[in-house]
Amino acid sequence: MNQTVVPMLAYEDGTGAMDWLARAFGFREIERHESGGRLNHGEMQAGDGMIMLATPSPHYQSPKHHREECEPARKWQEVPYIVDGVLVYVDDVKAHYERARSAGATILSELEEGEEGKRYRAEDFEGHRWMFIQK
Repeated sequence: MNQTVVPMLAYEDGTGAMDWLARAFGFREIERHESGGRLNHGEMQAGDGMIMLATPSPHYQSPKHHREECEPARKWQEVPYIVDGVLVYVDDVKAHYERARSAGATILSELEEGEEGKRYRAEDFEGHRWMFIQK
């Protein structure tokens, strides 16, 4: 049986997230469905994989804003690795890192060599955490 995992991420500003992810991380928009200024469903391609995005409700709180109000959630920022984040394999992690930094990504760790390859960690503009690895 063939299986594929597709992360589904919620954003306060789903439309802005799609634009930002394309600019900062090089993802390619596949489709976008909006109504009333809100992203109902979006899909973006990242290499051979994809992610889905949406703004679930006007009351949704991004990880960034949730951490501002919740002490236990703030403690996750102290963890050196990515928890509840997305791991993306890229061909040229140094170029990817420079692109993300230039677009305003919050860099959580500089480029480093790990057991699984060269990598860095970043947060997007709403606080979702990402790890990019070059094997």
